[in-house]
Amino acid sequence: TEIQGMKVKMNDVFAYTDPVDASVSNNQGIRIIFEDGSRIIFRLSGTGVAGATVRLYLEQYEPVSGNLDQHQFEVVKPLAAIALEVSKLQEFTGRDAPSVIT
Repeated sequence: TEIQGMKVKMNDVFAYTDPVDASVSNNQGIRIIFEDGSRIIFRLSGTGVAGATVRLYLEQYEPVSGNLDQHQFEVVKPLAAIALEVSKLQEFTGRDAPSVIT
């Protein structure tokens, strides 16, 4: 599958395995991984459904030979566009901008 010129390598609902006690936490979020190693992760934060926060993580690898002077928001802007397209977050939440950026 290709989305906005980026080829999807895999997607899943991922689990986290604690490195200390080996406990497994299932259903930790939705992950989309692209062939270039970039990834988009959606996670719910909070203990309940009402008032829960959707966390969106965007990661893109830039090699040492790449443009390391770019602002981080410019680097992940194409991933953000893909994330918004596939998730329809704006449609579902009624928001056109995040309430918190970290």
